[in-house]
Amino acid sequence: MTSPELKRLEAIGALKPESPSRREYQGLVQSAEARLRDAEGKDLALESRFDLAYNASHTLALAALRRMGYRSSSRQLVFQTLPHTASLDAVDWRLLSKCHQRRNLAEYEGVVDVEERLVDDLVLAAKRLLAAVLALPPPEA
Repeated sequence: MTSPELKRLEAIGALKPESPSRREYQGLVQSAEARLRDAEGKDLALESRFDLAYNASHTLALAALRRMGYRSSSRQLVFQTLPHTASLDAVDWRLLSKCHQRRNLAEYEGVVDVEERLVDDLVLAAKRLLAAVLALPPPEA
């Protein structure tokens, strides 16, 4: 089962079809859950909490995409497909996209621009994404 939007992205080469794997899916979800728990730790540095919450979100978005039988080499696209893979609302995937931009600035340009409110919002968005992913049936294979 796939959406017309995902099929269009496949047609232009943005997504690559690949059979989903229940084992991979479950591993991704478990990894995201652990990272998200750690991201809530107020004793960690804000930058660490951001990294953990961002990576938990990306891992969950990837799990949702893989569940649909696709893989992407674009981290941004993995977030942008969330309305079609996990029925995530636009407010959350836009926040995840914004955090992706902040992550890239920190990772590639050394510009760390995160504040506590953004990290708290990211953790909440990741929790909503986790709930959405857990509500989906896992891949059959």
